Amino acid sequence: MNLNRIIVVGAGPAGMMAAIRASQQKQQVTLIEKNSSCGKKLLLSGKGRCNLTNTCELDVFIRRFSGSGEFLRDAFKKLFYQDLMRFFKERGLKLRVERQGRVFPVTDRASSILGVLENTLKENKVNIMYNSVLKDILVEGNRVKGVLLTDARIIAADRIILATGGVSYSFTGSSGEGIKLAQKLGQRIVGLKAGLVPLETRQAYPKLLKGLTLKNIRLKFGNSKSRIVSEIGELLFTDFGVSGPLVLSLSGKVVDWLEKDKNVFVEIDLKPALSKEQLDARILREFKANPKKSLKNILKEILPKNLVDIFLGMFKVEAQKKANQITQRERQRIIQLLKGWRLDISRARPIEEGMVTRGGLSLKDINPRTMESRLVKGLYFAGEMMDIDADTGGFNLQAAFSTGYLAGESAALS
Repeated sequence: MNLNRIIVVGAGPAGMMAAIRASQQKQQVTLIEKNSSCGKKLLLSGKGRCNLTNTCELDVFIRRFSGSGEFLRDAFKKLFYQDLMRFFKERGLKLRVERQGRVFPVTDRASSILGVLENTLKENKVNIMYNSVLKDILVEGNRVKGVLLTDARIIAADRIILATGGVSYSFTGSSGEGIKLAQKLGQRIVGLKAGLVPLETRQAYPKLLKGLTLKNIRLKFGNSKSRIVSEIGELLFTDFGVSGPLVLSLSGKVVDWLEKDKNVFVEIDLKPALSKEQLDARILREFKANPKKSLKNILKEILPKNLVDIFLGMFKVEAQKKANQITQRERQRIIQLLKGWRLDISRARPIEEGMVTRGGLSLKDINPRTMESRLVKGLYFAGEMMDIDADTGGFNLQAAFSTGYLAGESAALS
């Protein structure tokens, strides 16, 4: 039975960073990965571009997490966005800061991020075992002793870092086995839900608009009791409903609502820069300037072409009706739809389609200063398998890297 002092399970961003940091402390590290290569899910992040982190200040960063941000404060003190950017820049990868503080590699390829991580693992002589699936964690006297693999191999270690991910994007290997094994050891689990997930609508309009992106719009989600309003941004229509950055960012709250209330809706403000009064004045100017122009042709100046016929159907106004024939009531109906086009949300897409998993290992059982289990000595956690999740914008990846870094350092120095 070969002795490996530190074992890291899972070669995603959290696991790779944990292995790198532990090996930098002159520790013998073995990284176990069930796939034939590292970072399979990382390659999909940011639509393949990899939104690495975000440059907003610490307190703002923490608020972007759904109730778990304070737990990450110690991890961010060890490795925050400046440190992560420096890590990649010092290894030759140039980065670019885009709108809303989002950080990407200048190559626009997630493979560039993965390449740096893989090279650093190699430089630090981390032993990587591919196509190796964890079956059990071996514990004696409330202290880890090693791991058992599905092929019956036992690998001894006195420190184990689990970074096996959640259950979203399960085709990448995130099947939740690490969460189940931790639960067997007494770690409490917060119910798993989809995070950053597209939403289905009761109306059929979205299918007709599949692939259309609405830019510079604002969303208002609501149910019988509550309302949440988005920033200005983008929405994407799909064959089942809506997606895009604005939908994904607020989908967590919508998922919670749908568990108790089926009357959930979204209102799309197509002209958020204009009040209803300003929009009314603009449309009146259009009508007066072009009194003989049809309503359909006027709408083509206001809306994306794909939307015009759908909106005309909802207006219940004849498409060829001239501008000087439109009544005040009809004009107010147009304004109402432009400022609050309503779609009813029927459900969220399955958890496997969520970009992240909400829920997971309860933070109450994990020491935030070390990422070590409060229940089992020598067992550490990192990344998405813990009950931490945030908006889109690089926050989740930074949390993965930061918790991995802290877990690796803590395991090495313990």
